[in-house]
Amino acid sequence: MLVAWKYRPRNTIIQRLDPRARLIFLACLFAAFSIAQIWDIRLLLPLFALSLSLYFLARIEWQDIKRAWIFILVLVVFIVGINALIAGRGGPTEVLQEHSAVLWQSPTLEIPGTTWSITLTITVVKAFFAVTQIVRMLTMAILAIPIPYTMDPAVYGVSFRRMGLPDKASFTMDLAFRFIPTLGRDFATTVDAQRARGYELESLKGGLISRLRRLAPLIVPVTMQSIVTGEEVVDAMDLRAFGVRPRTWIRELHYARRDYLFIGFGLAILLASIVLKLLGYGRFWMPEALMRLAGG
Repeated sequence: MLVAWKYRPRNTIIQRLDPRARLIFLACLFAAFSIAQIWDIRLLLPLFALSLSLYFLARIEWQDIKRAWIFILVLVVFIVGINALIAGRGGPTEVLQEHSAVLWQSPTLEIPGTTWSITLTITVVKAFFAVTQIVRMLTMAILAIPIPYTMDPAVYGVSFRRMGLPDKASFTMDLAFRFIPTLGRDFATTVDAQRARGYELESLKGGLISRLRRLAPLIVPVTMQSIVTGEEVVDAMDLRAFGVRPRTWIRELHYARRDYLFIGFGLAILLASIVLKLLGYGRFWMPEALMRLAGG
C-alpha cells in the first residue's frame, strides 16, 4: 500500500490556499532562479526572507520535519557549500576568473604513480561565493519543503490534472510524491524485521565492500517490496481501466481571490527577476570591503 508524507491539517493560511496556486507560485520562483540565474546576494536575501516567512506560516512541527532538515542541511552546507568553497564551481564563471587574496592553501599533494598534483586554495571570492550558494540553495529548499507536509495527498493528482496535465501525467506525479515515504516505510519495516531475527545494524564493521555485503538483508527485501508494490499499483490501475477514457476526480478545486493574488505575486517575482537579468543585475556580487580585501 502506498503511503504519503506526514501531512496534518493545521488550518493555516498556507493550507487554505488552493494547491494549484501553491504549485504555480513555487514554479514561478524556481523559474526565477533557473531562468534569471540570480547570484547577487542582495537579491537573494529578500527571497530568502520571503521563503522563510512562508515556511513559518505553514506551522510545521519540528518532530515531523526534523529528518528532512538534517538531510537538507548536510546536502547544502557540507556538500554544496564545501564544493563552492574549495572549487568555486556550480555558479557564474567570474568566480573562477577572479584573483583575490588567499585565505588558506593546502600543501601540494602528489598523486602516487602519476605526474599529477593537487593544491586546494580557498580565496576570499570563493568563500563569499560559498555563502551565496548556501543562501540560494536554502531559499529553494525552504520554498519546497512545506509542500508534502502541508498539502493533502488526496489532491496531488487532481491538482496537476486541473493545471492542464493529462490523466497519466497527473497520476504519475501523484505516485512520485508518494514514492519516497513508501520506500522509507518499507525500509523501516525491513530493519525492524531483521532486528527481530537478531541482526544487529550497529555491529557492521569492516571496509566499504564488506559493509555493503552485510547490508544485503536490508537492500534485497526493500528492492523486492518496491517491485511488488509497483506491480500491485499497475494491476489496480488495469482493473479500473485506467487510460481507456478520461477519468473523473472526486475532489473539486476552486480558486478564491487569495489564490489569484498569490499566483500574481509569484508571476510578478518571475517577471521582475527576468527584467533585472536583462538590465544586467543579478550577477555575482561582493561587498566593497571584501573587494578591497580581495585586491579588487
